[in-house]
Amino acid sequence: MSSHLTLVALANAPIPNELNNAFIEHAKILGIQIVQDEKERAHSKYFTSRWTSSQVLMPEARVAMRDIAAAYHTDLAFLSPGFKSSEVKVLAMDMDSTLINIECIDEIADFNGKKVAVSEITEATTRDEIKDFKESLRRRVALLAGVSANVLESVYQERLRPNPGASELLTGANSSGLYTLLVSGGFTFFTEKLQQELGFKQTQANTLEIIDGKLTGRVVGDIVDGAAKAAYLEDACALMHCHKKNAITMGDGSNDLPMMHGSGISIAYRAKPIVKEKADAAFDRVGLDAALLLIA
Repeated sequence: MSSHLTLVALANAPIPNELNNAFIEHAKILGIQIVQDEKERAHSKYFTSRWTSSQVLMPEARVAMRDIAAAYHTDLAFLSPGFKSSEVKVLAMDMDSTLINIECIDEIADFNGKKVAVSEITEATTRDEIKDFKESLRRRVALLAGVSANVLESVYQERLRPNPGASELLTGANSSGLYTLLVSGGFTFFTEKLQQELGFKQTQANTLEIIDGKLTGRVVGDIVDGAAKAAYLEDACALMHCHKKNAITMGDGSNDLPMMHGSGISIAYRAKPIVKEKADAAFDRVGLDAALLLIA
């Protein structure tokens, strides 16, 4: 079992040699040693390079290293000492703004002129300015009262698109035997369609109440919040007879952090700063399927 931290650079184009020099120079400032142990490799879509560090980096140092990588149009992941890619058994991910390009609730609200009001609450929640996700969701869903249920299909067909690499990620994860879990603070209407489209083994989300063809502004049953996401991941790991450290997690907002904390690799996908700071990997340029290169 390795005692070294591994840094993995991921990019859409060849990685400049200058990045290696920049990393080594910054490591000297930190008083640590970083060695490039795998020079650039070209994959079907991406380019990667790896370094090892003799010490685990403090959060401030991680941010600085990511900033250096960003200057070279490169994303950066930190693989913990002892991480074994061969032991990964679960992939768990968020839906809105992670798997897909939109916040579904904001787009539903657009059909009754409430998008600005709803999206302001959504943004404040993902930034962790509104701490109670359940209350936040109830407030937003209440603004949907009276919207035709047909709007859900319109949002799915006209506005929802999987983010780059989503299909390839699910194909690769499923073919590798991973248990694929989509767990969302969004709505079952969308998670169930995406399960059919992309092949998730399990999906969990919130159910909108519909009466006489219209949204009532209420959610049916227990709300899936950050704690529930983490619990569903624990259940999936139990099903696969593994520990949370054998899971990959992906998210973009603060309610994904309980699920991401303690997982083998946590990936912040085009995420809020609070999530990127705590995640092992931050994908701001590469697609979702680049996660497969971290467990290759």
